[in-house]
Amino acid sequence: MPTSIITTDDLRDFKIELLEEIEELLSKYQTRTPKIWLRSADVKKKLKISHSTLQNLRNKQIITSHKIEGILFYDANEIDKVLMENAHENGELFP
Repeated sequence: MPTSIITTDDLRDFKIELLEEIEELLSKYQTRTPKIWLRSADVKKKLKISHSTLQNLRNKQIITSHKIEGILFYDANEIDKVLMENAHENGELFP
């Protein structure tokens, strides 16, 4: 197995390259906008629907929820997307 000698300049170059890659990865994650989470009551109010309608939307997988310690949370961006996709000219939210 051939041996190779690593110089301090090689190590310095590696360090700089590694730090640049880490910085690039961190910048990707820092530019993301944080998710805004809504509770069931907020979603019902926003969509102007009842509890059973919200449950039906979850059951039909139209809206996804995340349960944390017994509390359901919804991604606000997803709720807005559902609103935009299902809005009708006559003002009905859902068919």
